[in-house]
Amino acid sequence: MRKSRYSEEQIIRVLQEVESGRTVKEVCREYGVATATYYNWKSKYGGMEVNDARRLRELELENRRLKKAVADLTLREQALKDTLSRKW
Repeated sequence: MRKSRYSEEQIIRVLQEVESGRTVKEVCREYGVATATYYNWKSKYGGMEVNDARRLRELELENRRLKKAVADLTLREQALKDTLSRKW
């Protein structure tokens, strides 16, 4: 996954500027962001505070680590089953 040029704090600031009354087009032009990117950010970070976004990032990292651990254990289990199922 590619790292964003913008931090969660910056993204939330952009979203809050639009909520305060500025137009999406205006804010996107100022920050050099496509309107599609703005709406993607809004779907992911809409209504969040900075602390919420940090917690979301931490949870996503933990979830990624746990999924990797489960995949590794599943592969090991499958290898053991394959080894034990052979006739010697």
